[in-house]
Amino acid sequence: MNKEVELEIYLVVSTKKFGIYLFDKYELKNLYKDELVFNEKINSINFNNLKKFLDKNIFKIEKISRKFVENIFIIFDDQKIFNLQIGIKKKNYNFKIKREYLQNYLIDAKDLFMENYQTEKIMHMIVNKYTFDGKSYASLQDNIECQNVALEIQFKSISYNKIYELNKILENYQIKITKFIDGSYVKNFINEDAKLIEMAHKILNGYNENEVMFVSKNPKKLNFFEKFFQLFS
Repeated sequence: MNKEVELEIYLVVSTKKFGIYLFDKYELKNLYKDELVFNEKINSINFNNLKKFLDKNIFKIEKISRKFVENIFIIFDDQKIFNLQIGIKKKNYNFKIKREYLQNYLIDAKDLFMENYQTEKIMHMIVNKYTFDGKSYASLQDNIECQNVALEIQFKSISYNKIYELNKILENYQIKITKFIDGSYVKNFINEDAKLIEMAHKILNGYNENEVMFVSKNPKKLNFFEKFFQLFS
């Protein structure tokens, strides 16, 4: 197995600490990590200090991995992360609920969010509850017969202003951001057997069955839902 393709780089950015990690996704462990914890209480991220932190660590990671760092996952841990929960209710005229029918719900919800919050980029889209004819479920059910459908959908997003600042710093190293992850969301799943970066990796790979995963386009000719919604794959 080619070890190089099994490596991921994670950067934790918060008002409490910076952290950078070279993660072996085959062995599920950090091969390198460095953290800078702030003792004093600060209300905003110091991007100049973040650049100094990266100056110190990028070369070390490249030396260990024997390749240039080109892509990175950002775990953004900030109380100012935008959290929104919306509810959608519709009549079902198909008698049995089909997955394709619910996919249209999710597309509508995503489009509604993007239309009304144009300064925000979606990090996570999670279906917290499915309700069919007044009966609620924590996960998707197959072949439910009902007349009324309701979904409770949660959005977690980051402002494009923050994205701009982070991109501006990472451009100094020719690094692109692959994905933004909400740190507090990741921490909700952590237990004694899983650490922060390991759990972030698992979440990116569908750990939460109720999260809608936005997948980049595949060179193969997939249909729209296969491209964008891991929840229904």
